[in-house]
Amino acid sequence: MKKILITGASGFIGSFLVEEAIRREWQTWAGIRKTSSKKFLQDKQVQFIDLSFSDKLSLTKQIQQHVSQYGKWDYIVHNAGVTKCLNPADFDKVNYFFTKNLVESLIETGNIPEKFILMSSLSAHHPEAHTVYGQSKLKAEKWLESQTRFPYIIIQPTGVYGPREKDYYIMLKTIKSGLDIAAGMKPQILSFIYVKDLIRVVFLALESEITNKSYPVADGKSYTDEEYTRIAKNALNKKHVLKLRVPLFILKTVSILAEGFSKMAKQPSTLNRDKYQIMKQRDWSCDISAIRNDFHFEAEYDLEKGMRECVSWYKENKWL
Repeated sequence: MKKILITGASGFIGSFLVEEAIRREWQTWAGIRKTSSKKFLQDKQVQFIDLSFSDKLSLTKQIQQHVSQYGKWDYIVHNAGVTKCLNPADFDKVNYFFTKNLVESLIETGNIPEKFILMSSLSAHHPEAHTVYGQSKLKAEKWLESQTRFPYIIIQPTGVYGPREKDYYIMLKTIKSGLDIAAGMKPQILSFIYVKDLIRVVFLALESEITNKSYPVADGKSYTDEEYTRIAKNALNKKHVLKLRVPLFILKTVSILAEGFSKMAKQPSTLNRDKYQIMKQRDWSCDISAIRNDFHFEAEYDLEKGMRECVSWYKENKWL
């Protein structure tokens, strides 16, 4: 039986990774903090571990103790990370240093897995979107790429949506209320990947013989923000929506104010300066020829199919 560790397992993507590993009857370890919700980790086969990523010495001891009791992990999917923070320095701390600590601990204890997947982001590679988040992910990628004898694969998904996701969910709630707010006066070109397709890519990568490569991940199509609204309206069965295009200078001001309020409230805000950098970019199209060539991947969900399933889940679970 294969043994897998999935970090960041309590989150949106992490919980789907855990479900797929359990479906494959692998011994599945969910790396989560003791304070994290287990709402989507209810299967009794899931085993939990709280790893001390911030303290390399403690982390090394934890790995040694775990291996002596259960054996080493065959696969590791390092999905833990942050997308929004009150303190910008936390992006580097969590997305870069925690990754470095984990990999170094595995190497130093002689517990290198067959495959290590780093869940990164397309944001790390957009030439104009200089976000603190993206830079922290890029830093982790560059460091991992320097570990030439360590069997890694880097996954760089575009916008991930699906059941349990909370940021695109806010957009859907707004459209359902009858309002569509678009960033900038010119249409954006967007790309998406449905969470179930992303999980397929991860497991194709795990079970392939390929190592030490990076892969952008999307469904292979591009959509304008107007197409996104049309598809969302159809899925929500919403006929009339007021379209508002907000000039970027106004959006920037609102983002700065929202970030300021979030600091006073001591709660990270979905809208902030980093998010503004992402929203102001006009082209988020994505070339997926690498995953097509190496893994023979074709998305099972385009945005229309994924949105219908996603909205259905939100309604069934009383989110919408």
